[in-house]
Amino acid sequence: MNKFFDRGAKYLSLVKFAHTIFAMPFALIGLFLAIEPGGAFTWRLLVLILLAMVFARNSAMGFNRWADRKIDAKNPRTAKREIPSSALSPAAVLLFVIANIVLFVIVSALINRLALYLSVPAMIILLGYSYLKRFTSLCHYGLGLALSCAPAAAYISVTGRLDVAPLILSLIVFLWSSSFDILYSLADEEFDRSEGLHSIPGLLGRKRAMIVSAVGHALVIPLLWIFGYSAGLGIIYVTGAAIFAALLVYQHLIIKPDDISRLNAAFFTANGVASVIFAVFTIADILF
Repeated sequence: MNKFFDRGAKYLSLVKFAHTIFAMPFALIGLFLAIEPGGAFTWRLLVLILLAMVFARNSAMGFNRWADRKIDAKNPRTAKREIPSSALSPAAVLLFVIANIVLFVIVSALINRLALYLSVPAMIILLGYSYLKRFTSLCHYGLGLALSCAPAAAYISVTGRLDVAPLILSLIVFLWSSSFDILYSLADEEFDRSEGLHSIPGLLGRKRAMIVSAVGHALVIPLLWIFGYSAGLGIIYVTGAAIFAALLVYQHLIIKPDDISRLNAAFFTANGVASVIFAVFTIADILF
């Protein structure tokens, strides 16, 4: 039994399960945004959406670790990950990915027909991201595109269609996540250059990359207002959006071009807290 739990813990570590907190809150916003009073919400649907999110993310993160296994082994920052450290074999990880892809498609089919049809292109986006840094410095926006699918997918799961408000929310997630990924990649600037990998910091240098990230986050702020207006949200949402915007500013204040020692605080803490607070206030406004 202990061996089973130990194995499970290794897979949870492989996919950084705790980081589900980045996209999951926005998926829940998409879900509640789609529900009208007395509408189509069921606990079954909520469970299916949560399962779809987990299986999709497991597929993407597992595949990323499998595809990058040789690169990770060379990078001192990532050399202790599960495949380079031999905690999990490449074959076991690939089998894990295939199982999660199958489960994702099955759950999508149980949601509705449109979700099933969209599950294939969604999976192509999620898996394709892993190879972008081999070809383009715009790879961060591939991650942003993958995460931005969450609110739109949840909305489609309820309504069977896509409207303006969830589309704007997806654009917010796109800019927010791609911009914080640029910050996160500052730690690998020199390694990426030495290995011929592409990134904004590798292309432009640390200072200019931070400017690009800041511009992306600055564009989120007017979109927060547009989203609130299009969704008919009120003062509870405005409060949450203001806190979210303040945390975006905060992460840029604690990182300097010559000092990225607080990078984890900016990437994990600030963004994790920001996504949860934004979701809580937005869903509260929708419900009340």
